[in-house]
Amino acid sequence: MKPPLRQGSPDDFQTPPEALKPLLPYLKRHWIIWECAAGERNLVKELERLNFNVFGTDILAGVDFLGEEMSGNIFDCIITNPPFKFKQQFLQKCYELGKPFALLLPLTTFETEKRQILFKKYGLEVIFLKKRINFETPSGQGSGSWFATAWFTNGLNI
Repeated sequence: MKPPLRQGSPDDFQTPPEALKPLLPYLKRHWIIWECAAGERNLVKELERLNFNVFGTDILAGVDFLGEEMSGNIFDCIITNPPFKFKQQFLQKCYELGKPFALLLPLTTFETEKRQILFKKYGLEVIFLKKRINFETPSGQGSGSWFATAWFTNGLNI
């Protein structure tokens, strides 16, 4: 079964706040967290509610993570659910930035040689979720747990 097609981007699966729960013990309170594919800002709002210092950007708001040159002093950690079709590029850029990161990605992320090379070169920490996430769609219809995901992280000292 394929995910439902919606108005807007076919990658517009918003992450519900409960997806952060297994990640929280590894986040430092003093960090400035960048949610660089914020979409509807679900993760930003939840991190703010939990008193983390976080800012969110999104390509639809004019900030393209893959094209931006961000100073390393502006943020300490990246946490995001990147667009499915750009997972390789997000992983590559996160590793290049050299900051701790956590990307919510499908388990199939393990399957390609390019990603395996990145993992071997830079290292990888994985936080598996207890169950599949019911991602939100813009219409609210067709939401569902279409695939298993995990937090692919580096630098969190898991």
